[in-house]
Amino acid sequence: MHKLGAHLSIAGGYEKALERIVKIGGNCLQIFSASPRGWNRIIVTEKQIQDFIQLKKKLAVDPIFFHASYLINLADGDRIGSFSKKNLIAELNAAAQLGIKGSIIHLGSFKTLNNRRDGACPVSTKKYQTLINNILGILENTPSHTFFIIENAGNKKIGQSLDEISQIIKDLNNERIKVCLDSCHLFSAGYDLRTPEKLDKFIAEFDRKIGLDKLIVWHLNDSRDAFASGHDRHQNIGEGSIGKEEFRLILNHPHLKKLPFIIETPGFDNQGPDKKNLDILKELIIIV
Repeated sequence: MHKLGAHLSIAGGYEKALERIVKIGGNCLQIFSASPRGWNRIIVTEKQIQDFIQLKKKLAVDPIFFHASYLINLADGDRIGSFSKKNLIAELNAAAQLGIKGSIIHLGSFKTLNNRRDGACPVSTKKYQTLINNILGILENTPSHTFFIIENAGNKKIGQSLDEISQIIKDLNNERIKVCLDSCHLFSAGYDLRTPEKLDKFIAEFDRKIGLDKLIVWHLNDSRDAFASGHDRHQNIGEGSIGKEEFRLILNHPHLKKLPFIIETPGFDNQGPDKKNLDILKELIIIV
C-alpha cells in the first residue's frame, strides 16, 4: 500500500492533525512543530507525548515528519544562524519524544553568492563552513535516531542542484542526513521528470551522486510556474505546468513507490492540502 499524506495544520494540537489526515484519506503526515513564521521553540509535556503516540498508533498514521520554520538560515553566522540552530535542536529533540522521523529543512541562503545550476558548491567560503558547522552542532545535540532531512530548493537557495546537496552530505559525513525531494522545486530548478526515460536518468544521477538510501520522503506538488523558471510556487495536482504524467511515473516507479509522498498543495478550495488532491494521486497508482 502506498504512503500518501499531506502537510496539515496543528491548530488545536498535534492530535488534531492526526485526525485531519485520516479524514482526507491520508496515512502519513507532515506538520510544523510551532508557527513557521516565528522562533517559538517547541516544548512538549509528557501528556502531549503520550496522547500523540497513542493516537498515532490507533489511527495508523506513519511516518510523520516535522517541517522546519521558513525562517531557518543555517549559512548565517550571526543572529539568524544561532536562532536556526537552537530552533532545530529543540525540534529534533521533540521529534524523538513524539516518534516523529525528523525535520525536513530548507537550509537557507548564501545570499550574495550565486547558486549555479551546474552544481558548483562554494566549499571554500566562510558561509559554507558556517552551514556545515551549524548542522554538525545540531547533530551533536540531538538524538541519534532522528533525521536531519535536506529539502531541495527550487529557487536561488541552498540545495538547488543535486551536486550541491551531494557536496554538503559528503562534507557532513553523517548517516542521519537524509533527503526530501519536491517535484515542484525540481521542475523549477530545471529537472524534467515527465517521461520514463527522463525519470530513470534522474534517479540514476541521484543514486550516483547522493545514494537512493538517502532519499526518505517526496513532496508531490504541481507548479504554478514554467519549467526552469526559478520560482517554486505550488499548484494542485494536475492544474499546474508539470501535469499528471510525472506524478503517475513517480508514484509507480519501482525505486520510489515505497516512499512516503506528501502534498503541500494550495487545495481546490484554497484552504490547503485536501482530499481531492490525494484522490487524484490515488487514481494514478497502478495496482498490480
